[in-house]
Amino acid sequence: MKLTKLWFLVPLLLSLTACGNAKNQSSDSKSAKKLTDVSIVLDYVPNTNHTGLYVAKDKGYFKKAGLNVKIIEPGDNATSIGMVGANKAQFGVSYQEDVTFAHADGKNIPVKAIGTVIKHNTSGFVSLKSSGITSPKDFAGKTYAGWQTPSEEAVLKAVMSKAKVDPKSLKIVGATGDGPKSLGKKNDLQWWFQGWDVIRAKDDGIKVNYMPLRKLDKRLDYYTPVIITNNTQLKKDPKLVKAFMSATKKGYQDAMAHPKADAKILHKYAKDSDLSFLEESQAFLSANYTDDAAKWGQMDAKVWDNYTGFMKDYGLIKKTIPADTLYTNQYVGD
Repeated sequence: MKLTKLWFLVPLLLSLTACGNAKNQSSDSKSAKKLTDVSIVLDYVPNTNHTGLYVAKDKGYFKKAGLNVKIIEPGDNATSIGMVGANKAQFGVSYQEDVTFAHADGKNIPVKAIGTVIKHNTSGFVSLKSSGITSPKDFAGKTYAGWQTPSEEAVLKAVMSKAKVDPKSLKIVGATGDGPKSLGKKNDLQWWFQGWDVIRAKDDGIKVNYMPLRKLDKRLDYYTPVIITNNTQLKKDPKLVKAFMSATKKGYQDAMAHPKADAKILHKYAKDSDLSFLEESQAFLSANYTDDAAKWGQMDAKVWDNYTGFMKDYGLIKKTIPADTLYTNQYVGD
């Protein structure tokens, strides 16, 4: 009799279990549907400037914030600031100078910086150790290989003029795209990022002199890169912007705490770079994103004003632009 009752209960229990599973699956399905799709366009191919974004995606920080984030590499004829400004992406990785240009001289591309990835400018001029070029006073008569942009030429002019060297004495040519190995081959000087090319050069056995921009002129300690959004997004859904930046901040804080482990996460998306190189680069960036993890992403009006003033002084823009037009710390606070 007891056995009969047990057999009678089995189908019922299975039915209830199936019902419960169906409800759970339905609940999970609804939860998944609640995620809001957003995208962020990088400024370049995946590198250690972007680690926090990939960590936030890989470790589920974005998902916990209710977001399904797509990280996009820019196309050949597209820029992050152009895509974000046109509302084709909600967020982007850009640079302080590009945000300033976006608002200069009547352009009014509706973008704003909402966080800086790195607190200080970690780029500078480099020369071969054997060249004897250790400061801008040695640039006269030399050849510089770069991107040939107006802002680049303005920086060269500024540091050479400060060193009382005629900027016209420097020959400027286009970069070959060969990276550190091209230094010293038909050019004496290049502009590198300390956490990337300087490390790569060391790994290749290339000894260099490194001249940090922020040591050459305090106005050149600008924010590069920054995370941007557009004014439409800020007005339409500030809660989404806050959620995105809170998860992003958590990703960068994680990268600061676990550089080696998070370099492995980045490597999934940056497979063209050796893991050992990414670990070296990440160790540098993790120590330099900020000097206070709790304040990651926060910016200073003086930095914006200093570089805007520099851009005006060297004819890159006609009028200075108020800092509060260009950036906000509202979304990276506690």
